[in-house]
Amino acid sequence: LKQVFNKDKTFRPKRKFEPGTQRFELHKRAQASLNSGVDLKAAVQLPSGEDQNDWVAVHVVDFFNRINLIYGTICEFCTERSCPVMSGGPKYEYRWQDDLKYKKPTALPAPQYMNLLMDWIEVQINNEDIFPTSVGKHKEEVL
Repeated sequence: LKQVFNKDKTFRPKRKFEPGTQRFELHKRAQASLNSGVDLKAAVQLPSGEDQNDWVAVHVVDFFNRINLIYGTICEFCTERSCPVMSGGPKYEYRWQDDLKYKKPTALPAPQYMNLLMDWIEVQINNEDIFPTSVGKHKEEVL
């Protein structure tokens, strides 16, 4: 369990929505619909009167948080030794390229690839130009 709660290794802190804000209310509605056993099409349908970009942003952040939880439960079983390649089965290998440190697609052990990926996603989610925290003030389309 020590590995699971070490945020530098496996977890990223959840992005929080401030209570009392419109985003918080959208988050509560999204959570309620996902936990109610309702079909997925209805669960992700844009509520009447809400901004589509804000609704999508809430779901992206929730999805990121859920993936972090899932990854946190399995990461101890996939080490650099046991998972030397990031793959999607025997036919697919994922290579990392970020145009910073990795200028060309580079084969990496799965845990290193996942850590880079989760860090990259977190940077995107925290980028105010892509996911502004002020409701209704999107500069770019999320979709």
